[in-house]
Parts: sequence; C-alpha cells; structure tokens
Amino acid sequence: MTKRPVRRRGIGRKVQPLTPLADKPFRRLANPMAPVEILSPGQIDQIHQASMRILEEIGIDFLEGEVLALWEKAGARVDHKGQHVWFDRGLVMELVAKAPAEFTLHARNPAHSLQIGGNHINFATVGAAPYYSDLESGRRPGTLDDYCRMVKLAQLCGPLHIVEGLFVEPQDIPVSQRHLEKGLALLTLSDKVYTTAAHGRVAATDYVQMAAIAFGDLETIRRYPVLASNVNANSPLRFDEHMLGALIVYAQHGQPTIITPFILAGAMSPVTMAAAITQQNAEALAGIALTQLVNPGCPVMYGGFTTNIDLQNGSPAFGTPEGALALIGGAQLARYYGLPYRGSGGLNNSKIPDAQAAYETQMTLWPAVLAHANIILHSAGWLEAGLVCSLEKFILDVEGLAMMHHFLSGLEIDEETLALDSIAEVGPGGHHFGTEHTLSHYRNAFYKPIISDRRGYDNWWDDGATDAYQRAYLVAQQLLAAYERPPTNEAVEEELREYVEKMKRVRKER
Repeated sequence: MTKRPVRRRGIGRKVQPLTPLADKPFRRLANPMAPVEILSPGQIDQIHQASMRILEEIGIDFLEGEVLALWEKAGARVDHKGQHVWFDRGLVMELVAKAPAEFTLHARNPAHSLQIGGNHINFATVGAAPYYSDLESGRRPGTLDDYCRMVKLAQLCGPLHIVEGLFVEPQDIPVSQRHLEKGLALLTLSDKVYTTAAHGRVAATDYVQMAAIAFGDLETIRRYPVLASNVNANSPLRFDEHMLGALIVYAQHGQPTIITPFILAGAMSPVTMAAAITQQNAEALAGIALTQLVNPGCPVMYGGFTTNIDLQNGSPAFGTPEGALALIGGAQLARYYGLPYRGSGGLNNSKIPDAQAAYETQMTLWPAVLAHANIILHSAGWLEAGLVCSLEKFILDVEGLAMMHHFLSGLEIDEETLALDSIAEVGPGGHHFGTEHTLSHYRNAFYKPIISDRRGYDNWWDDGATDAYQRAYLVAQQLLAAYERPPTNEAVEEELREYVEKMKRVRKER
C-alpha cells in the first residue's frame, strides 16, 4: 500500500475527545426490534428437508479417527477407510436439541461478561488477517507488536465486546509458538471476552490450560465458559483433523465452539444461494451434533459465513447482496433449531479504507444486526477480503459500531422528552437554541462523532484538511497513548508466563 502523508498540524483540534469510545453504555447490547426475515415457514422447511437429505444420502467427511468412532457408536453409518459418515436425521436432530439456546461467556472483568443468544448482540474484532496496515508503515506481514497494539485498541474501544484471538498473525514468531504469545497477550492486555483458534489439539489444549490459570482451574471454566473458538467446515462437506481435534478439546472442557461452514457460492457450493444456504445448514448441523456427542449440553453456536464468488475472476466477493441474504437466512435457521447465531459485520474487498470499504461493510453489518446475530465477528478492521487488519479501518468501524449502539438504544418517550412546554414556549417561527430544555440536554442529546467532521469547509481546510482515513490514524495514536493495562493478579500473570515459556520450549520448531 502506498503511504499517505498525515498532516499533523492541529492534531488536538481535528478529533473529538476520545472518552466516548470507552463509555459504560457500550458494554451490553440487545436488539429491541423484531428480526428481519426473508424465508417463509414453508421455505425453511424446504431447506431443512433438503439438508437432511444431504446428511442422509450424501454425508460428510470427518478426517479424524476418534470422531468416526464416536459417530459409529452413536449409530451413524461410517466408512472408516473413506473417513465418511452418513446420518439418520433423527439422530442429528436429537443431538442438536441438547445444545443450549443461550449461555454466558465470562470475562476476567465481570463487567465485560456477555450473554450469547436471544436478542443479545456482541461485536468482535477482525480475525485471522496475515497482514497489517497503517498510514505510517503501509501493508506488511503482521508482527507480535502489531497484534498487541490491536488488542490494546480493542480493550479501549467500548463498542467492541469481543477480542478475536486470531486478530492479526504475528509472523515474526515461529508458527508452533504463535498461539502461546497470542494467548498471553489476550489474558494480560485485555480483560474482555475473547476467542481462540481451532488449530488442532495442541493449540486448543494450551489455550484451555492458560484459561484455567487465568480464571482459577479447569473445573471453574467447565462450569463458567470463558472462551469461544470458530470451527470451520472445509466446504464442501468436510471437516479436517485440525478443526476436529480442537472441537473435541474445547467441547470436552465445556468451551463453546462456533460451527461455521465457509461457503463461496459458485466454488464450494452450487451457484444458487438457496443451495449454498442449504449446504451451510447441513454442514453446520453435523458439526453442532458432534459437539453434543463429545459433551452433551455444552454450548455451541450456529455459524454463518456464506457469500459468493466473483464469476468474472473467481475471487471471494464480500459485502454483497447475496451474502446479506445468506446472513439473514442463516439466522432464521439458527432460530428454527433453537441455537445462538454467529454472523459477520465488516466484510469487504477494498484495499484501503475508502468508499468501497464503507458501503460493503454496511451491506454486511446491517443485515447481521437486523437478523439478530448474537456474535458478529470481523466487525472492526477487516480489509482486502480478510487478508489485512487495518488500523484506520478498525477505528472507522468502531465509529460505525458506536453509532449502531446509539441507534439500537431506541427512543425514550416520556413527559420530559416530549417537551411540550418547550414547544409552547418557543411557538411558531422561533428557535430552540437557547431554551431551558435544550440547555439541560445539549451535552448528551445526540451521538457525538469521533471521526466525522461536521464543520464548514473553511474551518476544515484551515485545520489541516484531513480526511476520515487520516483522522482515524490520529485517533488510534491518541488511544494508544492513553492505554493502561487492566489489573492482573501478579501471581497469575507469573504462572501464565511460566507456562508460556515452558510450552515454547516444548513446541520449539527444530
């Protein structure tokens, strides 16, 4: 990415005070409106019946011996040589019914603990970006410093509820040790709810052990889940050994998994969105049922990450109408099965935080919110089809999420807000700039933007003529300068660091 100059003159005047990003009202969020729906009851039944036929007649690959044994013991038809399973629909639905409709994810700071399910909405950061970008350094491979910088920002930004454990990949750390450094950063630089990777049994075991150190012991986290992990199907119709190994470890220890088929219609499914959503449903139900075979009653989420490819060049297409339809349809299916739902919020194909990034992000965020997705991953920082974690896009997205919080808070209707006395006082043809009612409410009457500049052209020009991209960079620098680590028990932190150093020696690549 070409570096752009940042005009630094008058930085203190270019942005609003930053405290609104950490205000308490951002901590919990529920959608007061009825969910938007695109599927009729008859269409949901059609998709359900077609999904059952996929599971019964076509089946799913499970590339893990222990999983095949579990399915065979449960009564499914298993081809061990082909690592393939066919399911009776009664078995699948019996297992899915064991999963809870709602659960709590506990944070180190109880004020940040979250309810998952129902009308609750929880925004999470971008995850799994191999590259990092900002106005100073441009686009480059992520580092541990970048990862820690972004965790600090997520901790400071109140509109965000969840720190995605994969955030940006620290490529300066050996692959076998990265999860340990990321886990340590998550548990010391933030006290919010967090997610972790599903990169096999080893990484999952380390994450569970570190969580047990931070939260007390293994029995405590079994009873009070503290982390979630996204488990992707390798669409079409396959789960690999790494995802399955992690699923088993997390489910055994009572930690929720988010079973998420990654489907690009036209590549990993037929080109029609009806077929893509149906295949997503079959794959998700198979993974959800497996979690209940491992540990009946353990929390699990129905994940939706279905969109289309660009048929002209074969690239993934994000922020599309097709993806929006899949988001809403997936949420309806999750409710049909009584399961919490995961969507995505900031998906786009843009290379920089420009107008394309904005409108594609909104084409993803709004459908996810209106569909009542309970966890919305990738809500802040996503660029370039998920390849890049952008500092400026992160701040711009946080502004958008703050506005969404304000919108979802609804309207308060009472004698004070109706203000009939003030209307009568001013009468026809007057103005309300100096009324007692305006003066008593002006500080908190409206949402106060952090990035948006509403001044006249001359004032904007004289103050540096910065665009939103540049102002977002400046806001990020101010936030990082104000960062303070959340309180951590010194003995717990020492034990965590000892565990990390011990496991780094064990996991050291040769």
